[in-house]
Amino acid sequence: MLNILLASLGVLLALFVAGTLITLYVQDVTQEKHAVLRNFPLVGHLRYFFESLGEYFRQYFFLGDREEQPFDRATRSWVYRMAKNEGGIIGFGSTYPLHEPGALVFVNAPFPILDAEQQEPPMLLIGEGYCRTPFVGKSLVNISAMSFGAISRPAVRALSRGAAAAGCWLDTGEGGLSAYHLEGGCDIIFQVGTAKYGVRDESGQLSDERLREVAAHETVRAFEIKLSQGAKPGKGGVLLGSKVSAEIARIRGIAEGRDSLSPNRHPDISNIEQLLDKVEHIRAVTGKPVGVKTAIGGPRFLDELSAAIARRGLQAAPDFLTIDGGEGGSGAAPQALADHMAMSIDEALPLVVDALIASGLKERIRVIAAGKVLTPARVAWALASGADFVNTARGFMFSLGCIQALRCHTNTCPTGVTTHNPRLQRGLVVDDKAARVASYCRNMNKEVGMIAHSCGLRHARQLRREHVRIVQASGQSIALDLLRPYPAAAHEAPAATA
Repeated sequence: MLNILLASLGVLLALFVAGTLITLYVQDVTQEKHAVLRNFPLVGHLRYFFESLGEYFRQYFFLGDREEQPFDRATRSWVYRMAKNEGGIIGFGSTYPLHEPGALVFVNAPFPILDAEQQEPPMLLIGEGYCRTPFVGKSLVNISAMSFGAISRPAVRALSRGAAAAGCWLDTGEGGLSAYHLEGGCDIIFQVGTAKYGVRDESGQLSDERLREVAAHETVRAFEIKLSQGAKPGKGGVLLGSKVSAEIARIRGIAEGRDSLSPNRHPDISNIEQLLDKVEHIRAVTGKPVGVKTAIGGPRFLDELSAAIARRGLQAAPDFLTIDGGEGGSGAAPQALADHMAMSIDEALPLVVDALIASGLKERIRVIAAGKVLTPARVAWALASGADFVNTARGFMFSLGCIQALRCHTNTCPTGVTTHNPRLQRGLVVDDKAARVASYCRNMNKEVGMIAHSCGLRHARQLRREHVRIVQASGQSIALDLLRPYPAAAHEAPAATA
């Protein structure tokens, strides 16, 4: 009798466990908040379990919150909280390495700006007076170039919808314009890469007809000629054949299932004169602003650019420069280039701004900074250094749910951001992630403003180099305007925008 009772209890227990697991499985695959659980039901709970214990394990066994690369845990956690609207409040002090060389310290005002006196940063026109349809840049923080193909269909859809809700722009990357970019109705910057994907003819040359077709979309606000990117200056983009679907092949104008290899530079652009010819040509064909994206290796490019514009006139100038630091890169790249090629944005941005001020071009050419600029402090530093806008790719990838699994190029991204595997893509629920994209952008702009107000400024566009101090090897900080004085030819720092 006892054996029968125990056997019955065992069966009931087994049924209970099985029922619980089935219920949990169904809950995991149908919920829309957590991509890992949706893609890896049951097993995915282990990630959150160990994450909850990570604070204690890290004290003894693992890296601290400020030690991981390329983005440490503290930075990623901050982005996740901003994307979820959970606030940027911490307790018991900061873990930021305040005494390490390069640390940013902002100069707080003894009498900061009252809430009633604070202003929204003014919007800036791009291309005004030099093209038929200038573009109004609304947000300080915007979505950097990520191609459809490098990132997934639901990722592009979420970015488009989120950008529209937050009022920022979305850069297409070099992979062409898809219906998913247009879906949300956000402002779009179309990138013309070295392979001319999306605007090429049958022979691979730039097509005026295709340019006009792209420009006919009202939400395509500007065009960007990509010379190089921070992840791999001197190397073209690579999309493995396993990720080149029929749809991606059609959008790019290439063969399905074959590796998509971009030239390492534009075959038809080999010097500054040809670059400016191309800028003027695309602007004339599209009627919209045209800029240039490049990583910076030294002052030569800026010197030659400034001299050529002085000869040809302001109409030949690009309407904006997107400066990518050597630490940039949301996609795969050769490690030799990713680690060692091109200046950091910390060095490149002031160099570019100073060259534009010295040549009188700063008001003509808007400057967009990129390269691991995904926290409010880094954005505030960029604005103080002279940037007009900031682009970030990986910040918005984190807002989409990226967990830094470092599988971007393998088509096995566990959160659906960079994979074309339908099973993994289903973990990225577009409506939920679009809301997070918008929240991250809004909160970034809000907290950059908070830094400016603490510096005694009405809005973030009034930030200047004297508002930032950089910690040196001695542990002491030095004002940025002393480390990088405004060029003598400008006589004084550019006036703050009213």
